[in-house]
Amino acid sequence: MNVLLIGSGGREHALAWRLGNSPSVAKLTCPNGNPGIAQVAETPRVALHSHEDWVSYARQNAIDLVVVGPEAPLDGGIADAFRAAAIPIFGPVKAGARIESSKAWAKELMASAGIPTARARTFTDPAEAKEFARQLGLPVVIKADGLAAGKGVTVALTRQEAGRAIDENLVESRFGDSSAKVLVEEFMEGEEASVFGLCDGVDVYTLPAAQDHKRVRDNDEGPNTGGMGAYAPAPVYTNGIADIVRREVLQPLVDEFRRRGIDYRGVIFAGLMLTQHGPKVIEFNCRFGDPETQVLMPLIEGDLALLLLACAEGRLKSLPESIANHADSTIRTRPLSATTVVLASAGYPGDYTKGLPITGLDAANADKNAVIFHAGTTRDNNQVLTAGGRVLAVTAWDTTLPKSQARAYELVRRISFDGCHYRSDIAAKALNK
Repeated sequence: MNVLLIGSGGREHALAWRLGNSPSVAKLTCPNGNPGIAQVAETPRVALHSHEDWVSYARQNAIDLVVVGPEAPLDGGIADAFRAAAIPIFGPVKAGARIESSKAWAKELMASAGIPTARARTFTDPAEAKEFARQLGLPVVIKADGLAAGKGVTVALTRQEAGRAIDENLVESRFGDSSAKVLVEEFMEGEEASVFGLCDGVDVYTLPAAQDHKRVRDNDEGPNTGGMGAYAPAPVYTNGIADIVRREVLQPLVDEFRRRGIDYRGVIFAGLMLTQHGPKVIEFNCRFGDPETQVLMPLIEGDLALLLLACAEGRLKSLPESIANHADSTIRTRPLSATTVVLASAGYPGDYTKGLPITGLDAANADKNAVIFHAGTTRDNNQVLTAGGRVLAVTAWDTTLPKSQARAYELVRRISFDGCHYRSDIAAKALNK
C-alpha cells in the first residue's frame, strides 16, 4: 500500500522507520520530513497548508492510508476531512481530539465514564484558582487547559509557585488561547506510566507501557520538557495493572466516546499514575507520545501499517494473530527491552541556538540493534545540523533493560554537537529497585 505520514519530528521518524519496515508498504511519503525521515521515506518539499491541500495530495499520489503524528492537525480536524473524502486515516476526528486539546473537557468525560483520576476544578479567575489550590494543599498541579507542546503543566511545591503558574496562564496568557482556562488538580503520588491504546471505534488494543522522563536534569530535577528519554516495557506495569487499565480506563473511555456519537479511530495515549489505590489517569493524549514512540516502535513484532489500517477501517478483530493477541487485546511485541536517550540543545527547554554541526552519526548508526531518531535536525549539503530543542533520540534494544540502557549510552557518547546535554539516568529508577 501507499502510506502518507503527516509530521516531521522524532515521533514521526520513529513511525516512518517502523512503517518502512512493514511488508505491506510499497511506498512511504512524508512531505517536508526531517533528514532522518528522509533515510526511510520520500520527503518532497511541498506547500500543504489546508486540509483540502492534503486531501488533494493524497488523491494525486494514490494514498491508501494516512497516519497523523502531531496533535495540532488532529485538533484542527484533518481526520474529518480525510474521512469525508473516504481515504482511510489513522487519527481521531476533531471531536475526539478534544481529549487532548481541552483538559477540562477530558476531566468531564472521565467523570461521566467513571474513570479514576485526580480531583480537579477548572478556572478562569486567578483568585478563585489560587484559593482552590490552597484548599488542595501542597504539592499542587496547575495545567493549561489547551495544547502547550508538553510544557503546560506545573507541579508547584510552594504557594508562591502555584500562584505564579496560575498568573502565567490566566493573566499573562503564556500559551495564548491554551491559557484561557487552567485546571487546578490534586497531586498524585506513585510511579508514572505511558500506555498506548490503539482504537478502531469499538475495541482498543494495547502496547506495553513505557516510562517517560520529563524533567530536564538527572534525578527528576529542573523544569519540565517534552521528554528527555524513556524505556519500555516498564517493569512496574504488571499484567494485573494492565488488566485494570483496559477494564477501568481504556474501554470505558471508548464506550463513552460512542455514547456521545464520537467514532474514535487512532491512538488513546493514557498518562497514568500508579498510586497505592490503583492506576489513575493524569491525562489523555490523542496521538502517539514523544519519546515513547521512539522506544516502543522497535518492540512491535507485526506489520504496523496493517495494524493502523485496521484501526482506520474499524476492524481490529480481523487482524491475524501474528499482529494482535485477541485473547487479551494486546499488540504482539518482541521479548526485548528498549531505552531512548534524548540529546538536547544547550538552553532547552528555554531558548537555544540552531544550526550547530552534529558529528558521530555514522558511527552510532552502525549498531544494528539501535537507531538514531532525528527530532530537531536539518541538512546543509552533506552536514546534519541542529534545528530544535530536542535534537536526537538515541534508541537501543536488547534482551534485557540493563543491556539496552548500556547500549544506548554507548551510542550517545559517540555523538556530539556544541552544548549537547542529556540525562544520564534514563531507566535508572527501574534498574535500582
